Amino acid sequence: MDRITRIKEFLQTNPSDNFLRHALALEYIKLGDAAGARVLFEAILTESPDYIGSYYHLAKLLEQIGEQTLAIEWYEKGMAAAKLAKDQHAYNELQAAYEDLVY
Repeated sequence: MDRITRIKEFLQTNPSDNFLRHALALEYIKLGDAAGARVLFEAILTESPDYIGSYYHLAKLLEQIGEQTLAIEWYEKGMAAAKLAKDQHAYNELQAAYEDLVY
């Protein structure tokens, strides 16, 4: 059984599990399914804005598909959320990616 199938089975019993949804989005990226990954990351961050790890991946995905303006917005939202959560490591990663894109 492949990873995507297993993750989807786990999600059937706990559909709002952010860890599983994040993992599924990363698997979609590996397969080149940017749209599927984007939907999952956006759902996670809409429902759980404190799920800091998804900001970087969503913004990076948006960069890769040519949506720089949206990527910048998500990096900014992620930096604000990381600051609020006092997660300096995540803040630094988001800020570095943001600066690479903006400057």
